[in-house]
Amino acid sequence: MSRLVRLGLVLLALSGPALVTLSAEVAEAATAYESPYTFDQTWSSSLRLVRVDLGLKITEKDPEHGYLLFEYTSPESGKRVHAGSLEVVRAGKDVVRVAVQLPTLPSYHERMIVDALAKKLLTEYGDPPRRPDPPPPPENDATPPDDAEKH
Repeated sequence: MSRLVRLGLVLLALSGPALVTLSAEVAEAATAYESPYTFDQTWSSSLRLVRVDLGLKITEKDPEHGYLLFEYTSPESGKRVHAGSLEVVRAGKDVVRVAVQLPTLPSYHERMIVDALAKKLLTEYGDPPRRPDPPPPPENDATPPDDAEKH
């Protein structure tokens, strides 16, 4: 075996675990965004962003459960199609969360979609509705006065 082939095999053997670890991390990653707008506003803007603004093909959507699957193409990857998903979740009273996943691409592609959605919501609906201030914490009557601690 030539010295170059042996060196290549050694490098491949050493980099294999790192590549497996890297691909496992990428597959589980998602970029999240907490929308200050309502579920309906966020959902409809997400749908228009993916289909109209980005011109992507939607392969499946479920407005009731707030998810859509789409085919993402990037100028960097030529004509290669990447499977993507976008979820809009009601996460409590007045809380709407968005998660974008493109598991085969670097996370900045997901961040670009999330940033575009935030900008689109602001453009279409203006400033987000102001949420009421949380109630102040109850006063604790069990706290001893300063004099009681000294004795």
